[in-house]
Amino acid sequence: MEIAIHNHNPSADKQDCIIVGVYEQGILSPAATLVDVASAGAIQSFLATGDFTGQCGETQILYKLSGLAAPRVMVLGLGTHGKMSDSKFCKAIQGASKALRQAQIVQASFYLLDTPVARRSPAALSKILVQTVMDSDYQFDHHKEPSEKPRRSLSQLHLHLAGSAEEEAAVKQACAEAQATSRAVAWAKDLANEPGNVCTPTWLADQAQNMAERTGIKSTILGPDAMEALGMRLLLGVAQGSRQEPRLIILEYWGGSEDQAPIVFVGKGLTFDAGGISLKPADKMDEMKYDMCGGASALAVIQAAAELKLPLNIISVVPASENLPDGQATKPGDIHKSMKGLTVEIINTDAEGRLILADALTYVERFEPDVVIDMATLTGACIVALGHQTAAVLGNNEGLVHDLIHAGKESMDRAWELPLYDEYQDQLKSAFADLSNVGGRPAGTITAACFLSRFTENYHWAHLDIAGVAWKSGENKGATGRPVSLLVEYLLHRVRQSA
Repeated sequence: MEIAIHNHNPSADKQDCIIVGVYEQGILSPAATLVDVASAGAIQSFLATGDFTGQCGETQILYKLSGLAAPRVMVLGLGTHGKMSDSKFCKAIQGASKALRQAQIVQASFYLLDTPVARRSPAALSKILVQTVMDSDYQFDHHKEPSEKPRRSLSQLHLHLAGSAEEEAAVKQACAEAQATSRAVAWAKDLANEPGNVCTPTWLADQAQNMAERTGIKSTILGPDAMEALGMRLLLGVAQGSRQEPRLIILEYWGGSEDQAPIVFVGKGLTFDAGGISLKPADKMDEMKYDMCGGASALAVIQAAAELKLPLNIISVVPASENLPDGQATKPGDIHKSMKGLTVEIINTDAEGRLILADALTYVERFEPDVVIDMATLTGACIVALGHQTAAVLGNNEGLVHDLIHAGKESMDRAWELPLYDEYQDQLKSAFADLSNVGGRPAGTITAACFLSRFTENYHWAHLDIAGVAWKSGENKGATGRPVSLLVEYLLHRVRQSA
């Protein structure tokens, strides 16, 4: 998508469609006022019909208004004047994007960056706008028969800005960041939306290697023999019920100085999770292809960093496996030794994500990381605690957890902290091994993070439980690409801190 910044009067704009805002009670935005004056009161006449209330996200396209160069004007509802928030602004853009898509408009000009939104600059609004438009245009139809009438997508997006050269530069930079982030989000969605018979551990590793070659990232793929040599019996134990071999995907982007300790991302890559011997219920088991959304995010965020040429050193590690029932599958009560040397009693084979992450989190110690951030669709308990709106974040470093929460607020890909007190560790005690892989029903998200914390004692670490936010069910079923936006914003924050 081509993005341009301009300072036109909307009456002279020649794009296929110009978008102006109107609040409830007929209050016009500055751009809508200019359009109304140029068209001899056409917007006020339209509002007088009572067909348009100005509710946030409401749209109406007006055609061939006199005095305007553009053939279409979209009137976009902005809700109550003076009460616009960033989430409502996003909702309004979603409404505009849907209307543009339905009308198959390929060129559009938005006159919305002067919308008063608390704590959001024009640059911040442009990032929200671009990411929302690109996200709204996403579709996954790779396995469907091509339509006889191919869909026309928005190819040119213009943003009006009446500001200084400094503000224009900030908006251009924000748009570049938004595009790279949106491409990464879309790729993470593509990886996750593929069915399990396509997206196997080997296939996922191949996609990572292809991206690495394209962007100049170093890639290393480890198979079962290398895992055995490293002592990764937890990862191998999860995989032993599947005919698909596991893979450990390691991507390295070195954009910073040689003495800069790397930021490491570790993403859970269960390409299909049937629960193993502790078999999941049949209802919605098809959605367990999404158990690799954490891994997809870890791959996507390093792609965005490479495209933006961030001056950071970043490593992404994805343990990829399937978890299936088989004659060789791990049984409840089995004990496996981790790469770290701790033995784990497998009480529930459906608590497998923490097992493959444990070995990966031990493996990344060799990089002497500055911080390690893992992301995983780890616990249903997280959905009970925070629903489908917010990810959970837990960690052993207060500053890192705070930075992730801040990045979530800035990117609108939000996370909230849950406690990681030592008292919860008691729930992981085992009579036969160093620890159990489950801690019972109480505080399930916390005890899962406690398990991971036993393998992260030698560095600063945070865990994002994305079980509630990684995909949607129902009519809009599909991967969301979260928490890619949060993680890219975290990296951008690190760049700004070091500038």
